[in-house]
Formats: sequence, structure tokens, C-alpha cells
Amino acid sequence: MTTRGVLYVHSAPRALCPHVEWAVEGVLGARVTLDWIRQPAAPGTWRTEFSWQGRPGTASRLASALRGWHLLRYEVTSDPAAGTEGERYSSTPDLGLFHAVTGVHGDILVPEDRLRAALGRAQRGETDLAAEVAGLLGKPWDDELEPFRHAGEGAPVRWLHQVV
Repeated sequence: MTTRGVLYVHSAPRALCPHVEWAVEGVLGARVTLDWIRQPAAPGTWRTEFSWQGRPGTASRLASALRGWHLLRYEVTSDPAAGTEGERYSSTPDLGLFHAVTGVHGDILVPEDRLRAALGRAQRGETDLAAEVAGLLGKPWDDELEPFRHAGEGAPVRWLHQVV
């Protein structure tokens, strides 16, 4: 069983680029050479993106391999496959890592226990329900990453396949 996904590195300092490639190689088990281009939204940083194919869980392993690199902005997506939902990971230096499960149409699926917890916090006056829902949907990450996404329009995409 395989799935497809995309890794978007929205911004990375030049010195970190080879380390990103090594981390991706470690997850995919294959040599990786990424096409890096300048990121105009953050001068002095670089961006790349590529599509991958591998076993379900590859997106999680890619996100984990890049997690904690404070100067890195990235997203990893995975399409749903037989018996598994899709996934989306977003990471920024200020917000950390966001994870969401996605359905066949790309919608974020929020587990009911997380919805109940958000509603409970809002009912107790600890937070605003709209802010809670925005957090569950990843809006703060989308807001921060949006300028970097637009700056990458037209960037080359490379397909990489993991041996399954």
C-alpha cells in the first residue's frame, strides 16, 4: 500500500539546506537532490518542494525528521490511501508543529474529543470558541505561511519515489 504527498520547505537558511536533504534521504531511503531557489518572502533563505510516494506514515516521518529545526518553515502533506486518512503537517519557528488529519477532499477532520475540549474551554470562559476552532483548523499556521506559499508559485516540483 502506498500514498503520495508533497514536502514544501518554504524557507531555510542556506547552511541548513544540505541537512534537510540528508534528513529526507534518511526517511525515504534513497538519494535526494533538491532544487533550491531563493525565497523572496524572507531574503537570505531558500525554498524547495517535491512530491514523494511511499508507505502511509511517510509524511509523519518526514515532519518528525525536520521537527525542532528552529529556522525552518515547512509543510508535509499526504494523500489518503486505502485504509488511511490523509495528513497535513505545518511548522514555523514561532508556532512549532501543527498536525491535522485530512479527508479524501482535503478537508481537515477534527476529532470529536478535541472539539468537545475546545467547546468546554470556551464555555468556562478560558478562551474564545472562534479562536479555538481556528487553532484546530491550523489557521495561525496558514496565516504565517501564506506569504511564503505565494512567493513559491512557479517553483519546480520533483517527484521522488520511495522503494516499497
